[in-house]
Amino acid sequence: MTAPPTALLVNLGPLMPEHPIEIILGIVLVLIITWACAKFIVPRFEDMYHERSETIQGGIERAEKAQQDARAALEQYQAQLAGARDEAAQIREDAKTQGAQIVAEMRTNAQAEANRISAQASAQIKAQRDQAVAELRREIGGLATNLAGRIVGESLDDDERVRSTVDRFLSELAVQPAKSSQAVDRA
Repeated sequence: MTAPPTALLVNLGPLMPEHPIEIILGIVLVLIITWACAKFIVPRFEDMYHERSETIQGGIERAEKAQQDARAALEQYQAQLAGARDEAAQIREDAKTQGAQIVAEMRTNAQAEANRISAQASAQIKAQRDQAVAELRREIGGLATNLAGRIVGESLDDDERVRSTVDRFLSELAVQPAKSSQAVDRA
């Protein structure tokens, strides 16, 4: 064997093959391994890569769809919330209106009740006044009759005559203070 030129010689140490057939056999083995990898392993890796890409892409699409659904649900929730707020405001307005109506109705009822009680009290006072006046007339009539009987010296037992005398006397008394008040006004 001829010795290679010294400039091309590289000291590979223990990696330096002893026989040139080892280099050829190494190259053939590397080519067989490369071919086997290209034929069997690389297609499986590419299939797994495509599967994972599709899975990831599907996951992204599902995530985007879920995000769109979430946005739609959020918009629907916000619309329902706005509707509920509007409904609550309407209910408050209705309650205020009803409250004002109830207060007005209660005031009207209270005023009517006060008027009724006032009218009833006035009627009762008038009835009591009329009763007191009638009782006073009877007492004054009785006293006047007794006094007149003592003055005249006769008994005045005739009820009709006594009544007419008492009525005339009381009417003259009622007219007399009016005349005396007019005379006081002129002076």
